Amino acid sequence: MTSSAPHLHQASTRTDLVDWGAQPDAMEGASHSTGRLVHKGPNNQPESGIWVCTPGRWRLSIPRDELCHFVAGRATYRSDVGEVIEVSAGSVVMFPAGWTGECTVHETMRNVYMLA
Repeated sequence: MTSSAPHLHQASTRTDLVDWGAQPDAMEGASHSTGRLVHKGPNNQPESGIWVCTPGRWRLSIPRDELCHFVAGRATYRSDVGEVIEVSAGSVVMFPAGWTGECTVHETMRNVYMLA
């Protein structure tokens, strides 16, 4: 999309998402992701979009600061140092670059994200 302010309407209900495949590093279940980019800058920085993921559990490592606004579903993030972050519709989380741990999606979740 070409715009001076890239945008998508109906981010919380939009259905024209792109298949982003199975969640890598699965530990339990078969989480599958779909999404839609709003913007991707030079060298992929910044990147923003919509991400939807089905239930399952996997390892993750956040490469850059990432702000997530969860608009649907429910999940638990558990850091490698033992911190537990429960998210549901309305939660906003700022994951700092280098954050590592596990994600367990309990109910298909949708978030609007921005990677710095």
